[in-house]
Amino acid sequence: MSSQFARLPSCRTTLTLAIGLALCTPAFAADPPDDSKRDPAKDVDAVIVVGQRYLPDYNVRSTRGATKTDTPLLNVPQAMTVITDKLVADQGLSTLSETFRYMPGVGTSQGEGNRDQPVMRGISSTGDFYVDGVRDDIAYFRDLYNLDRVEALKGPSAMIFGRGGSGGVINRVTRVADGMNHRSGSLQLGSGLRRRGTLDFGQGLGDTAGFRVNAVYENSDSFRDDVSVQRHGINPTFNVDFGNDTRLVLGYEKFHDDRTADRGVPSFNGRPLDTNPATFFGNPALSRTEADVDAFDATLEHAFSPQLRLRNHLRWANYDKYYQNVFPGAVNATGTTVTLSAYRSDTSRRNLFNQTDLVWTQGMHTVLAGLELGRQVTDNYRQTGYFAPGTNVVPVGNPNVAVPVSFSQSATDADNHGIARTTALYVQDQIEFSPQWQAIVGLRHDAFRVTLRNNRNGQSFSSDDGLLSPRAGLIYKPLASVSFYTSISKAFQPRAGDQLASLSASNAALKPESFLNREIGAKWDIRKDLQASLAVYRLNRSNVAVTDPADATKLILVDGQYTKGVELGLAGRLNEHWQVMGGYAWQRGEITTTQSATALKGNQLAQLPRNSASLWNRYDFNDSFGAGLGLVYRGALYASVDNQVTLPAFTRVDAALYWTLNPALQLQLNVENLGNIRYFASANSNNNISPGAPRSAWVSVNFRY
Repeated sequence: MSSQFARLPSCRTTLTLAIGLALCTPAFAADPPDDSKRDPAKDVDAVIVVGQRYLPDYNVRSTRGATKTDTPLLNVPQAMTVITDKLVADQGLSTLSETFRYMPGVGTSQGEGNRDQPVMRGISSTGDFYVDGVRDDIAYFRDLYNLDRVEALKGPSAMIFGRGGSGGVINRVTRVADGMNHRSGSLQLGSGLRRRGTLDFGQGLGDTAGFRVNAVYENSDSFRDDVSVQRHGINPTFNVDFGNDTRLVLGYEKFHDDRTADRGVPSFNGRPLDTNPATFFGNPALSRTEADVDAFDATLEHAFSPQLRLRNHLRWANYDKYYQNVFPGAVNATGTTVTLSAYRSDTSRRNLFNQTDLVWTQGMHTVLAGLELGRQVTDNYRQTGYFAPGTNVVPVGNPNVAVPVSFSQSATDADNHGIARTTALYVQDQIEFSPQWQAIVGLRHDAFRVTLRNNRNGQSFSSDDGLLSPRAGLIYKPLASVSFYTSISKAFQPRAGDQLASLSASNAALKPESFLNREIGAKWDIRKDLQASLAVYRLNRSNVAVTDPADATKLILVDGQYTKGVELGLAGRLNEHWQVMGGYAWQRGEITTTQSATALKGNQLAQLPRNSASLWNRYDFNDSFGAGLGLVYRGALYASVDNQVTLPAFTRVDAALYWTLNPALQLQLNVENLGNIRYFASANSNNNISPGAPRSAWVSVNFRY
């Protein structure tokens, strides 16, 4: 009896460079295999691919992320961008936020210099992150050392992912043991004393099991004065097949990230302050952020029959996050001094999630029924930084200071303990009426309960929300390679917020915020390994809590904002030698009801450029040499919703060279910001604005053994 689980002949290596040589061999045997002893059902595991692989490297053809079933992207009625490990390798990327630049419509907030924070369709989020479909929502910087691909699903995605996901979600798909051999690694050296190494080692154990270890170590400085990062991580996984129809994958990750918390430069006269991009504002010795992640995953799959499959994913994760910073505030009217502030924050979170999915395929229906159970325990503790009189006002010309700061709790600093519990049921039907017409309809109900205890005064309060998240889409395929779709989806954000810390006595009884997305789009498989997409959307945000104009002691709910836009995407091979990845987005977002003294009706949404575009090209001249060229454009945007400070538009050029010395050794040179332009990459507020890096270069040595 053949296995119901196809063993994929893919080469998911840490860094595949130059021509993309695929040498994922099950063994380096001198003798040819004995065909008489080979199991045809597992024959694909013995494939040895040598030479240039003509496979889609910058695009994928299907995903589980959008539907929890293996669905071609062409049949997903939602805008979606996938960044593969091959693109990550070709650009020498190391952090998750760097992948956002090639996701149309996805921007990057500074995140106070201590976390990933995408801006999707005008919604900024610190918690809409997932790893292999399970919530990974503490605020920290994620590395790419164990990445297979990263998926950006645009628009409300609560039917699949649960609460939040209002502007979209970011889902990392990691490398796991697959019964194949993997032998690769990379060393990087370059600007800012960049020093980084990665390793991907896998080994098949007979015909039914295997293990794999991905690891990273980095110790780098920065173009910013006194800024550095040290991080290390290891992620071993183990797989075993029990018979033909049952598979178990176990994994554990231990990751540590320690860096200088850098909140950039302040503004002056409505623009970022004109200063040397390297200048640090504050006290770097007292500005530090540290994150520790310990996570265990167990995924069990069983096929009762070709039509009925079960998947259970258990994830336990323990997060510890420490953040302390001394950072700039407002510059005085003459532009000569800047006021510093400081605070310290400790957060610990223990997540336990279990997802059970049952997929039944019969006739024209693919039905998903699922249950998710979750428990999150969070402790928050914050202290305010206090300066000696007059020491927190420093010259703009010399703002990198070693002034002492004492930390203690102010009257409003948090010291709380919270428990969030989730019980979710969901059902979805993907219907194929004919080769031309398909539909997807789904509904999810989350019973989401939060209790929060204020340790300072013993006060406790709670919320209990029943979140109903619908999704519907209709797909028309005039050709097998072309689809047109229309969809509608809804998501909710409970009052506890992204980080489960926003619950208070005044808002606990209020309904969750609501997000409604309407979208039409088209997707085209121009060829088997080249895809194009178009999406037009409007996203409305309602149930925004504002102070009642008639009674300052009360909150009322109003329709808060809208975002509308157009997104274009392109990924894959133009021909055998030329690969591309890019897109364009036009977006507009506006406050629809005055919400505060600074968030006025008619104001434009923060950190949402009207126009943005990116395009990366890689061209291989022959089996030994290749080159890359990229353009990144971002239009002007407001740093904050008060629309008082503008970050100017910029266009940046990046480049790369690839040289394959032999199948086991490849060299790569990456140059970022080739033209050495001055620009500002992101912002958290009017006075926390990150300068973009000047011209930077690094060399990668990539090897197989």
